[in-house]
Amino acid sequence: MPGDVGIGVHIGQPTGLTLKAYSPGTSLDILAAWDLDDFFFLNLHAIYDAQLNDENTVHFFYGPGGYIGIRDRGSELDDDIELGVSGAFGLDFLIQKFEIFLQATPRLSLVQTTNFDMGGGVGFRIYL
Repeated sequence: MPGDVGIGVHIGQPTGLTLKAYSPGTSLDILAAWDLDDFFFLNLHAIYDAQLNDENTVHFFYGPGGYIGIRDRGSELDDDIELGVSGAFGLDFLIQKFEIFLQATPRLSLVQTTNFDMGGGVGFRIYL
């Protein structure tokens, strides 16, 4: 439903917590990942979806976004910061207030180095 917020887990590259604010037209998708030692990653996407069945339970989604990754290299070395643009596309399956999704996330790093990387994974969200 419009205005619903889904929270859940994204398992893949990277693994972390996901939050989606659903809105017909454009939704906001946020992924936060970290390890307890030295790494933090934040990815934001504007998500557009297309209904694939009459029951409105299967969608193809896609959208542009950006990300930042920070790795703490210790007190004697400078931190590594990676900043870039990304996209998201995949499929989601809705079962009442529960969503299962499969996602690919191409990323182009623009700060620190310029390189292309591919992320993605599977996950689930529960809508409140």
